[in-house]
Amino acid sequence: MTVEKKQKKASNEFSAGKFIRTWGTLLGFILLLLIFTVIRPDVFPSGRNLKNVIEQVATLAIVASGVTVVMVTGDFDLSVGAIASLVGIVTAMLMKAGVNTPLSILIALLLGTGAGLINGVFIAYGGLSAFVGTLATMTAFSGVALLISGGTTLFGLPENFRFLGQGSLGIIPFSVLIMVAALLTVYTLLEQTTYGRRLYAIGGNAEVSFFSGIDTKKVRLMAFGISGFFAAIGGIVLTSRLYSAHPQAGSPFMLNAAAAVFLGMTAFREGEANLLGTLLGVLIMGVMGNGLNIMGINTYVQSILTGIIIILAVLLSSLAKKKA
Repeated sequence: MTVEKKQKKASNEFSAGKFIRTWGTLLGFILLLLIFTVIRPDVFPSGRNLKNVIEQVATLAIVASGVTVVMVTGDFDLSVGAIASLVGIVTAMLMKAGVNTPLSILIALLLGTGAGLINGVFIAYGGLSAFVGTLATMTAFSGVALLISGGTTLFGLPENFRFLGQGSLGIIPFSVLIMVAALLTVYTLLEQTTYGRRLYAIGGNAEVSFFSGIDTKKVRLMAFGISGFFAAIGGIVLTSRLYSAHPQAGSPFMLNAAAAVFLGMTAFREGEANLLGTLLGVLIMGVMGNGLNIMGINTYVQSILTGIIIILAVLLSSLAKKKA
């Protein structure tokens, strides 16, 4: 084989490998849709069921969009589920105490953002690793939510609060509109602003970014604040959808948001967190859960599969980074 043929073969192999790394996750999602459609053609592809899937993943997509911002920098946020739970409890307690709904929501959003900034202070300025820092605050926030609620579910919320999670504008659920607004906001932030470019620069090489004049500490601090803000929105929408508040209602967000972002890191950008990839990851999680429910698979098996997905996604994103 001549040198030219060898180079052509290597180029073809590289192109095929790059195509699979870029589009393989999307193709896997399409395959997943086809499998569930074939298994349950009477239920899965129906308009009502697909609408349910989108509505069910709305809160996860909101939370995961904020986590994406943090993970673009190479950090991690384990506390989003605890923040969502705490915000839900505080929102419910304020409304039950007679505070009007808009003000209760505003206070809760400030609380969530503040909780995220606390993470940022510990990690960006205190030198803690993101894993250790957010693990500690996750435990603390969960404890506060349990303490102030007495570990019980809060009911009796105002009727006008129900609209956020259960209302619709025409045929479109309002929670889906909130999800779209959150995704568009984060996409614009990451892809169209100087701040977004700085986030990606830090994720590529924090030391080089620092010496090039980027205030890496401030950028990371703001990233955690943004994550807390979107976790708060997710917690409020979830509380409205359940029409009640439980001190651990947001707990599943921690693993599911991480799984969605890691899945997204295997799509579109090789080994990098990106919002379109995160959205794809959220849809994969939602479709898989919905399809398994339709098939009658119990939640324990679904938890096992979620863990397997996280492992595979992390491995694939690591391989993509090495080959990029």
